[in-house]
Amino acid sequence: MDDNKKLSDINPLAPIVSSEHLTSPDSWPLSEFEYGMIIAHNAFSRWMIRCMHAAGYSDFSPLDVLVLHNVNHRNRKKKLVDICFVLHIEDQHTVNYSLKKLVKTELVDREKHGKEILYFVTDKGEEACSRYREVREQCLTSAYRTLGQEGSEISQAAALLRLMSGLYDQASRAASSL
Repeated sequence: MDDNKKLSDINPLAPIVSSEHLTSPDSWPLSEFEYGMIIAHNAFSRWMIRCMHAAGYSDFSPLDVLVLHNVNHRNRKKKLVDICFVLHIEDQHTVNYSLKKLVKTELVDREKHGKEILYFVTDKGEEACSRYREVREQCLTSAYRTLGQEGSEISQAAALLRLMSGLYDQASRAASSL
């Protein structure tokens, strides 16, 4: 292929990517996947904010919503480091900020055990999560069910995303050593 020609110049049905200049002839599927992740991430972030707002809680970031639901998960008290680990977040200070915000709004509380601080959802936080679930059922889950998708297809997509996150983690470690 001529170096000055782009795949989209040759094939109008070329894959949809966000940054054609980053692709090489054999990496189009990866670039297509990345663009899919970009738009899915932004749509999911927008959804969490709007769902939380519809549940009666505005001024929450996507991270705040994720942290709230993680703290509520399995009704167990959690340490900051465990929340970061499960959500795969390196910057603990961002999760700590969300926890402070959630404590201030009385959706989450904390207690000290020795040197550790454990976080847990309050009754108000549990109600917020329940209301979020109701909105999710009404707006998202019901629409998902009408698609008639097999659960196994979604599970396969989730497995692929976890696999790709491992590849991106390894690549980021490699890039750090350059």
